[in-house]
Amino acid sequence: MKPLKNMLFWPVLFISQTIALALLCWHLLAQVHFAYPAGYQLLDLQSHIAEFAPLNRHKDDFELATKEDHWRLFGEISDAVQNHGEGLRDIRYRLANGETTAFMHEAEIIHLQDVANVIDIFYMTGAVCWLLWLITLAIAYWQRFSLPSPRKILLGFIGSLLVLSLIIIAIGPTSIFYWLHVQIFPDEHQWFFYYQDSLMTTLMKAPDIFAFICVLLVLLLTLFWGASFWGMKTLLSKPEINAPPAKNTRATNTKAAKKNAPPKPGQ
Repeated sequence: MKPLKNMLFWPVLFISQTIALALLCWHLLAQVHFAYPAGYQLLDLQSHIAEFAPLNRHKDDFELATKEDHWRLFGEISDAVQNHGEGLRDIRYRLANGETTAFMHEAEIIHLQDVANVIDIFYMTGAVCWLLWLITLAIAYWQRFSLPSPRKILLGFIGSLLVLSLIIIAIGPTSIFYWLHVQIFPDEHQWFFYYQDSLMTTLMKAPDIFAFICVLLVLLLTLFWGASFWGMKTLLSKPEINAPPAKNTRATNTKAAKKNAPPKPGQ
């Protein structure tokens, strides 16, 4: 049973735990639009938008939008992709003449609908992992399994993270970003947009904003993962059984020796 636990049970538990918590972190960050205002300041998106908005070949006057408009637009995009893509066509901004116009053209809307579809799959996968995590945790509790030592788990976590980081560095983050897009999105749908062709891309300074969001996700996931590990360790810790008081071995041995001693003369 022990080899089976080490090779199958614990990996299933920890992988499902990580994916489930990743979904939780994503969902929580989505409620605050992935801290876009903070990323906006950090990445100096206002200057970026001011530079490329006037060069857009499809839309006019976006350079007149305020930073509050930028925050609102990103928030509406975030809400739409979290809601199966509903509302993407309703996102608008104001022109110089006071009228409003659609923020995105058709190719951008199709791409964000694809993103919404991927997020839906992520939610379904995360829900399954939540169920799997709770089931394996319940089995571990009922079977009185003890968690592997924190040292082993930490070494495995750091080792996996190190290997993943080396792979990303060797291949290149941008190359991996593009490769994932090729694998995930339909071939006939555009997913790469120059700043001059997409206010969506300009608004996000893609892919920079995604790196910012990724850092937030990793930090929050690390916090939640550590807290959940402490909770599991507490749950699965075996209570110490109170041992009976030790007998006086010396006295017992003395009594046994007297009992078994040969009788003295005259007895």
